[in-house]
Amino acid sequence: MTAPDSFHSDDSGVWVFGYGSLIWKPPPHYEKRVVGCIKQYVRRFWQHSEDHRGTPEKPGRVVTLLPYDEWEKTADEHKDTGITWGVVFKIPSDDVETTRTYLDHREKNGYTVHTVDVYSEENDTVPVVEKALVYIGTVDNEAYVGPASMEAIAQQIYDTWGPSGWNAEYLLELARAVKQIAPQHHDRHLEELEARVLALREK
Repeated sequence: MTAPDSFHSDDSGVWVFGYGSLIWKPPPHYEKRVVGCIKQYVRRFWQHSEDHRGTPEKPGRVVTLLPYDEWEKTADEHKDTGITWGVVFKIPSDDVETTRTYLDHREKNGYTVHTVDVYSEENDTVPVVEKALVYIGTVDNEAYVGPASMEAIAQQIYDTWGPSGWNAEYLLELARAVKQIAPQHHDRHLEELEARVLALREK
């Protein structure tokens, strides 16, 4: 899953980028938190969750990142700029190993570690953090499920529970958190799913 040296750090620690639940449920140990975006990636609810927000018998859906060029080949009804907003956390060197163990368990259902450059609202040309670590469920992992109609995805999320709770809680907390950190930017996929799940809750 995770390469043995993926969390190698020097005395300054490592940075980890969160684009899903890490935004609103951060790692237990961090010394700095910076709002930022990554380029050439698209966030989508195209990853099954059988361990946290669903079960093997009834999986939930959680977010993963798709490289923009891969996403362009999919049947997605939403347009996207390839800019994904999230939060990057600085993990102190003394806490790198415990954080790695914690995140490896948390992201065990198909995610692997990659690196990304993170940019700020103030400067979109020079990274505020270079080569931050990020967990991605790539399209060839066993839990990647891909696109479906927004109606079907919303219904699956609304209907599903797992050891970490209601799948809809994950969606609604993520939508709220993204609006807080990047109110001037819109994730249409996320916003439509939020609206559909809220409508289901009102029925």
